[in-house]
Amino acid sequence: MMTEVTMTMSNLHPGFILIAVGLIALFVPKSLRRPVLAAGPLLGLGAVLTLAPGTNATLPFINGITLHYLHVDALSWIFALIFCMMAVIGGIYACHNSNRMEAFCSMTYAGSALGVTLAQDWLTLIFFSELMAATSLFLIWCKKTPASRQAGYRYLLVHMFGGNLLLAGIFLKVSAGDYLVMPLAQGPWDTAFWLICLGISINAAVVPLHAWLVDAYPEGTVTGSVFLSSFTTKVAVYCLIRIFAGTDFLIWFGVLMALYGACYAIMENDMRRLLSYHIVSQVGFMVAGVGLGTAMALNGATAHAFSHILYKSLLFMCAGAIIYATGIRKINQLGGLAKKMPFTFWCFVIAALSISGVPLFNGFISKSITISAAAAAHYGSVELLLQLAGVGTFLSIALKMIYFIFLAPDNGVVIKREVPKNMYVAMGIGATLCVLYGVYPELLYRYLPFTMEPYHPFTVDHITQSIEMLGMAMLPFMMYLPKMEPHTALSLDTDWFYRKPFAGIVTGLSYLCCAVSRALGNTWEVLYEKSMELSHNPMEFLDAKPLRNSPKYNPENYRTSIADPIMITLTILFCSLCYFMAII
Repeated sequence: MMTEVTMTMSNLHPGFILIAVGLIALFVPKSLRRPVLAAGPLLGLGAVLTLAPGTNATLPFINGITLHYLHVDALSWIFALIFCMMAVIGGIYACHNSNRMEAFCSMTYAGSALGVTLAQDWLTLIFFSELMAATSLFLIWCKKTPASRQAGYRYLLVHMFGGNLLLAGIFLKVSAGDYLVMPLAQGPWDTAFWLICLGISINAAVVPLHAWLVDAYPEGTVTGSVFLSSFTTKVAVYCLIRIFAGTDFLIWFGVLMALYGACYAIMENDMRRLLSYHIVSQVGFMVAGVGLGTAMALNGATAHAFSHILYKSLLFMCAGAIIYATGIRKINQLGGLAKKMPFTFWCFVIAALSISGVPLFNGFISKSITISAAAAAHYGSVELLLQLAGVGTFLSIALKMIYFIFLAPDNGVVIKREVPKNMYVAMGIGATLCVLYGVYPELLYRYLPFTMEPYHPFTVDHITQSIEMLGMAMLPFMMYLPKMEPHTALSLDTDWFYRKPFAGIVTGLSYLCCAVSRALGNTWEVLYEKSMELSHNPMEFLDAKPLRNSPKYNPENYRTSIADPIMITLTILFCSLCYFMAII
């Protein structure tokens, strides 16, 4: 039973708190910005913990429309919880940062994610969704490099396209009188359905609409990429669960994402680009769960989104610490960092084992739910393909990255600057949570939003399958270790099919505009010169005969003899006399 409430301390919107933290961080001096970023998000987390399921705060809007900006149920609450937890971890990780704009955008970005999660009406959802896109853009541009500027512009274009698709679908829904966010999977599959689905799918990085993610996230700032890895795609997963649960074609898109991202990650050499491909892969498990639509699958998607935020942010934090300390992004240029950065090494190992689904780490207790749900729904091929994607994950992160970054022979990598202690604190918190939820899965399972039969991850069957899959990855890696070293070649992705034609169109239009501009300029120049000549000698325009080369007007050149006016006068006089004689 939902209750209409006014805003009090017991139902304060946590997203508004994070946005306020960002505004404060924007204006306070650097000495105060650190405690604001470190402690401010804790207020948002506290607000989430005090929210009661069934809360529905509203706000009157134009034309009699009511905005349901704070709607709490089991699904929105658990996503709000992990988003606030991530805001706390990210705030601690970034509190050394002196960039005011980055501090503001990171907190506003997290607050906007909460705004989408807790929205029950379409208008509130699209508002916070667009605010997310705008603030996340500056987490890329704040790096202030040519590559980040270009990636930011591409990111902006893609999200403008996706946002307009979503807005158009919402416009159709609101025009039809449907103001509240409702499930659409049962139909009708009309224009609004497809527009909203496409708009959300772009944010979820569904293949082949995913390339914006691996293009933009590696170019973000060291701290900004941690936030980027945690919110946009998971907010999209939340929207898919809320709106499109049981849409069966999403099953195969999810499987494609899981395999596609894992395969490209195996080939990748850039640390953060590799991790970005694994965002695509891991979100694929969630999208497949949404498509299956059973309570178990939807709980699996929710649990995996929760776990993914923790271990993926930890992976990005470790990669950011390495880049911060060494200035190197390429895996094949690193080596021997286990001794030089031991704390980062152990945090990375925990995150890598978590994303690989190793027992006693949080990826195991969440990923296996979706795989088991596929088996329970009699999708044996989906179960097999998702497990195969897990093999690729273990191969590319737990084996490839750990070995070539930390355990391979030292390439002479120099630690150029010390990693700030607050970054270590954030990494330690993330690593602790990955282990804690992996050892005590009930800490997460008790809050899963959909009712299902009790699920027990630590069964002999689940553990055996996990060990078998990991062994399948380890054996070929060790056999072909010399060939596993990352290469420096560029891996073309689906963005080639629109970036190249678009670049050609832009180049062609630029040449056309330049040609037209030059032609107009030349025409204007000729007209200007001719008009100047005409102003020097205006009679030249009326008389083509005399003195063509005369640069100045000289009236003597155009003076006629007296015979011409006398002849004209006599002719007119003669004609007049003839006329009067004729009429007398």
